[in-house]
Amino acid sequence: MSDGQKFQLGTIGALSLSVVSSVSIVICNKALISTLGFTFATTLTSWHLLVTFCSLHVALLMKLFEHKPFDARAVMGFGILNGISIGLLNLSLGFNSVGFYQMTKLAIIPCTVLLETLFFRKKFSKSIQFSLMILLLGVGIATVTDLQLNALGSFLSLLAVLTTCVAQIMTNTIQKKFKVSSTQLLYQSCPYQALTLFIAGPFLDWCLTDLNVFAFNYTPQVLFFIVLSCLISVSVNFSTFLVIGKTSAVTYQVLGHLKTCLVLAFGYVLLHDPFSWRNILGILVAIVGMVLYSYYCTLESQQKSNEVSSAQLSQAKENESDPLISVENGAAILGDGVGPKAPAWSSNKDLHA
Repeated sequence: MSDGQKFQLGTIGALSLSVVSSVSIVICNKALISTLGFTFATTLTSWHLLVTFCSLHVALLMKLFEHKPFDARAVMGFGILNGISIGLLNLSLGFNSVGFYQMTKLAIIPCTVLLETLFFRKKFSKSIQFSLMILLLGVGIATVTDLQLNALGSFLSLLAVLTTCVAQIMTNTIQKKFKVSSTQLLYQSCPYQALTLFIAGPFLDWCLTDLNVFAFNYTPQVLFFIVLSCLISVSVNFSTFLVIGKTSAVTYQVLGHLKTCLVLAFGYVLLHDPFSWRNILGILVAIVGMVLYSYYCTLESQQKSNEVSSAQLSQAKENESDPLISVENGAAILGDGVGPKAPAWSSNKDLHA
């Protein structure tokens, strides 16, 4: 199996793991929050990250991956930014209508495309842009219902979009710049994310719910779903870093909207949530957008691969026809035939240096 095929299988595995784990944790958290009344989402996220770090530390002790320290300042800034973006997204949901919050999530893709175009000179073809527009249109039809605006909520949503975009772009660039794996980056940044949310979480949850997380009645059923949610979160956090590292921040957001459609469908089938023809139409349009995005990404990836192969082939042909290289090769063969090389030929080493 070639390296390209292994990379494609790894990418498919990462995408599948991300979808399955994310849909599972949404269903688990919905039961925890809606049915059991545990509405402390930010504090719960801090526990997720703490359990993820502990799990990775055990994996490190078992030598399942290698610890690779790198720029401590970059790791700290990245971890804190990730924690802040999670807190802002929760605040955005708390201070806005559900419809406006869904619009906030939809804005992450165009914002990411804009930032990568401006600051990283990354180019997105018209085909990719067209597929993303169809995807966003479909998800918008399926999820956006009411759009109630207010100044504070809009400001929080703007900050949430910007911090989320920057954090996800950094996830990809840090892995490539410092040549660290998704596991290594997650292991080093998790403590900063968890600490940020562990400190801010109870206060943010109190602002949003007027309830104290420490005064909640933790029944055995609540504790079971909290533990289950934390265990699933290990897979969610790991697959998030894995997907962004192997693909891009935009692809991860596209995958996120696929999860939204799946959650809507599972909610209707398993939890009997209300479902309308508008939801069905939106999901179908979004799926068309996702299929087009996947097709165009694969097509462009193959084109780039063919261009690289053509360039290598032409370079090899140029080397074969290069007179200097031919003379040197002939000299080397002649030298082999006459025994020890003369001093005049040994000076050719300077040409290679």
